[in-house]
Amino acid sequence: MKKVTLIASASMGLESIVASEVKDLGFKNVQTYNGRVEFEALITDIPRLNIWLRCADRLFVKMGEFKATTFEEMFQKVKKIDWPAFIPIDGEFPVSWVSAVKCKLFSKSDIQSISKKAIVESMKKKYKIDYFSEKGGLYRIKIQGNKDNFIIMIDTSGDGLHKRGYRADLNEAPMKETLAAALVKLSKWTGEERPLVDPMCGTGTIAIEGAMIARNIAPGSDRKFASESWEVIPESAWLDTRDDAYSHEDHEKEVRIYASDMNPDTIEIAKKNAVLAGVEDDILFETRHLLECEAPSEYGCLITNPPYGDRLLDDEKVERLYSTLGDICRMRFPKWSYYVITSYEEFEAAFEKKATKNRKLYNGGIKCYFYQYFGMRPPRKKD
Repeated sequence: MKKVTLIASASMGLESIVASEVKDLGFKNVQTYNGRVEFEALITDIPRLNIWLRCADRLFVKMGEFKATTFEEMFQKVKKIDWPAFIPIDGEFPVSWVSAVKCKLFSKSDIQSISKKAIVESMKKKYKIDYFSEKGGLYRIKIQGNKDNFIIMIDTSGDGLHKRGYRADLNEAPMKETLAAALVKLSKWTGEERPLVDPMCGTGTIAIEGAMIARNIAPGSDRKFASESWEVIPESAWLDTRDDAYSHEDHEKEVRIYASDMNPDTIEIAKKNAVLAGVEDDILFETRHLLECEAPSEYGCLITNPPYGDRLLDDEKVERLYSTLGDICRMRFPKWSYYVITSYEEFEAAFEKKATKNRKLYNGGIKCYFYQYFGMRPPRKKD
């Protein structure tokens, strides 16, 4: 079976998390770059990666990488790529996404048009026809340019990998599922003796992603992907991967998750989302004000995405909220680890405690920091 180079795209700040996921799935020689992770795999690995990656945005096949400073150079180099190795005679192959940052070739529409013509010429040479109906499987092509260097890719995912299929409705400031999963991964929470609390849970994304991680539920097992229609990937590869994913779910582990929000309508949406995700039995959703939040055990993990300045609240209200959150964490959760993501740069001052670590992340294009406060671990149980 032929090896290919795959690219797992990642939001800024999550590249190392995605790289770790790829390595955990058994892939080696994983290279990390800004916004992407590259590695070698078999074509038949595409189903497993799409179904199991929690924190990546999309999965692409890397078709080529080259430098181009003229459109003629762009045309010839795109034409040289072996497109028929992936795209069949009836395949639909739009050049659907182009970026060109600090490139001499900066016109996205021209890059799109010239690249499409080059792909058609490559296909004509192989299939000996002049017209392509493009009524078959979808092979969306992405071209990413930076400083005259262009990466040519085909999207295997279709809809972004954050679309797990469990969101019934959205609140006014939703967090992507991929970012929520990354926050849980960064916290090292996996369930068992430590509960998880989100006291400002919104529509429940952090809680649901936490439950899926604890139960080892593959995030893409119940959705469809663009490459399911590709002739180069046997249908059996998808069926076998899904069957294997279901067989690895862990329904024996103790999982205790408590999620609350002061908005009753939002909590009802969160409950519906949890049902769709199949984790409703693992999460207790309650309508409750932050001031009513209590620790359900001596040790645990609190992860939350509270409102912040450019999201719903002004600075004065934000500072008051974060001060209250800091008091609650110190007084009611003294031995817990807690993790807060916010764009508010004065968070530590308002919270009145310096974080053990913080990490720059992006939530919907907003620069944020993930403040991490490491607590105590519960004592080991005696045999």
